[in-house]
Amino acid sequence: MCAPRSVYPWDIVIVREGKKLFFDKREGSQLDFVSVNENAADPPLEASEGNKDSINAPHALSMEATFINQNFAIQTVNEESKYDFENPNPFYNEEDTEPLGSKAYKYRRFDLSLNEEEPVHLIVRTELDAVMKTPSGENMFLTVKALNEFDGRAQGSGGALDWRAKLSSQRGAVVATEMKNNSSKLARWTAQAILAKADVMKLGFVSRANPKDNNRHVILGVVGYKPREFANQMNLNLSNGWGIVRTIVDMCMHMPEGKYVLVKDPNRPVLRLYEVPPNTFEELEDSKTAGGDGD
Repeated sequence: MCAPRSVYPWDIVIVREGKKLFFDKREGSQLDFVSVNENAADPPLEASEGNKDSINAPHALSMEATFINQNFAIQTVNEESKYDFENPNPFYNEEDTEPLGSKAYKYRRFDLSLNEEEPVHLIVRTELDAVMKTPSGENMFLTVKALNEFDGRAQGSGGALDWRAKLSSQRGAVVATEMKNNSSKLARWTAQAILAKADVMKLGFVSRANPKDNNRHVILGVVGYKPREFANQMNLNLSNGWGIVRTIVDMCMHMPEGKYVLVKDPNRPVLRLYEVPPNTFEELEDSKTAGGDGD
């Protein structure tokens, strides 16, 4: 839905079986990681492109941002006042895994039909991170994300303001700069919140304790937004997003049954659809789990 804003490459696996389409991501997919200043006019550079500071290279920043988001969502909730949904987490086995972080899955059904003769419905697994009580005692469901500041003097900082000095007095300017430098990331988070029907999207502002150390961070503030209002602020057109989804669905339904990969071109604002053998990617997963000592 937010493909026009993306700069970095990504891919989605699509399987067509009869009149059904299944959209999924590969294990370790780029979609699992959070980008940093992807849309900046002067984005972070790889070491091969002349970046002498390895901790501020795109991959290192992405790993740092992903780590921050996972921990921020856990640290900002009160586990003692846990909210339980009607059904248990389908991916949690108490005997095999450690306790999970705060997360709830909501399955929603959207009608993409253009007419009654050819109905098209999309079922999406959405995510919610937390619950907050209103003054009247009602539950508000939240998504929790974190923006992160690395080094204002480093290549790829995108002209960001000093958060420690400006976040309280010029919050609007800080958020506007993030909307410019991280348009794709914020659009994805906002679309995810709207799809999940979240009441509020909480955005944390997390900065390095020392610009030269990417392992220690401090939380400078948290701001809440209503997802649809935030979408309007950043000119995120959801109707256009649904149009992209419907176009891809129609394109895939005109293809034979089989497995396909939708790829964001790494060099151009173009999506490409490739047909692949049915066992593609499965062999890679099998080889990872089939390790052991040999004779």
